[in-house]
Amino acid sequence: MVGLSLGEQNFIKGGIAQDLRTDGRKRLTYRPIFVETGIIPQASGSARVKLGGTDVIASVKAELGRPNPSHPDKGKVSIYVDCSPTAEPTFEGRGGEELSTELSSALQRCLLGGKSGSGAGIDLSSLSIVQGKVCWDLYIDGLVVSSDGNVLDALGAAIKAALSNTAIPKVQVAANASPDQQPEVDVSDEEFLQFDTTAVPVIVTLTKVGKHYIVDATTEEESQMSSAISVSINRQGGICGLTKRGGAGLDPSIILDMISVSKHVSEQLMNKLDSEIAAAEACDEDDEMDS
Repeated sequence: MVGLSLGEQNFIKGGIAQDLRTDGRKRLTYRPIFVETGIIPQASGSARVKLGGTDVIASVKAELGRPNPSHPDKGKVSIYVDCSPTAEPTFEGRGGEELSTELSSALQRCLLGGKSGSGAGIDLSSLSIVQGKVCWDLYIDGLVVSSDGNVLDALGAAIKAALSNTAIPKVQVAANASPDQQPEVDVSDEEFLQFDTTAVPVIVTLTKVGKHYIVDATTEEESQMSSAISVSINRQGGICGLTKRGGAGLDPSIILDMISVSKHVSEQLMNKLDSEIAAAEACDEDDEMDS
């Protein structure tokens, strides 16, 4: 918990009201974003994202599995987040566990849509190999290394970057398998398919402080919030998921306005993130050529 004096609290709120935050940013301006990909060699894909003082890592592991009987033509994705106790004192013990669970479920809602799979930002049907028999299971792990606010958006960006870095092996299915048997599959060691991330959304969290809302809130700013709404938005402007936190209720008209602002902001974030991912991938390729 951030311990702020009354004067500091009023300074933060007053600055936001006048569209000049304590670090000099406007209400809808992000801190500089830094992306690094391919940082975990054992993973199918990985990335690190730094957003100001917030530092997170995401890794993707692809393994063969069996489809869920209720969705035989789709693969499966699970998301788990761990908060390092060194990231913030409140992460020690149950505080870290509770936040890990909250972030994991928020990412599931924002990236994987509803239970039916509608609105999913990750195309689960692209992970199917043999309908009802074999599919890819993606295990996405997030780690919060250090926290200075806006952790959910940073994790969403890191997962998008890690998925763009993910190479899934080509699979050959034996043709002579009978319908009743589990088919034999041959996983290639040399040929890989790049995971398509065009539909993967970005997450924009709008934090309400006083009468105004801000993007990319710092820990100090978050301590003054009444509520926050996180919207995941894809490149077409479609909403893939929405989650709210904070005790204060919000009028539906305010929520609609916040969604509209989120859509506007998401374009800038998406373009910035895509250019950072492309630059990181180019660095990765240069490093591989050098080695």
